[in-house]
Amino acid sequence: MKKFFQEFKEFAMRGNVVDMAVGVIIGGAFGKIVTSLVNDVIMPVVGVLTGGTSFTDYKCVIKETSVDAAGNEVAEVAITWGQFVQTVVDFIIVAFCIFVAIKLMNRLVRKEQPKEEPAPAAPAGPTQEELLAEIRDLLKAQKK
Repeated sequence: MKKFFQEFKEFAMRGNVVDMAVGVIIGGAFGKIVTSLVNDVIMPVVGVLTGGTSFTDYKCVIKETSVDAAGNEVAEVAITWGQFVQTVVDFIIVAFCIFVAIKLMNRLVRKEQPKEEPAPAAPAGPTQEELLAEIRDLLKAQKK
């Protein structure tokens, strides 16, 4: 059991798990900002262009609201295509904002990375093999 908790602690404290958790939290907050941008800035303009009504009010009613035999009101059945279109617009704007943010981050990361300097050139001179050959030749000459 102790080993299990040790493994869990190692997993939970890995950098990528913590980074992912931070990303999810920031992503949730970013989603709220984009949703507000769509609902409070973009969709009112679209609503004016489409006749002054709220875009989410567009729907195709299949069955009107009615009252059943017991006197209970039965809700209408409708395809709320305006809400669907708004959700698609939300998605497109969120995807675009994330795309722009990632492009900016990648550009900053590329600028921050130091340029790799080429390895220093080997000093001009005899190689190790050439030096060993010279030493061998000198030793042979001394023995003669």
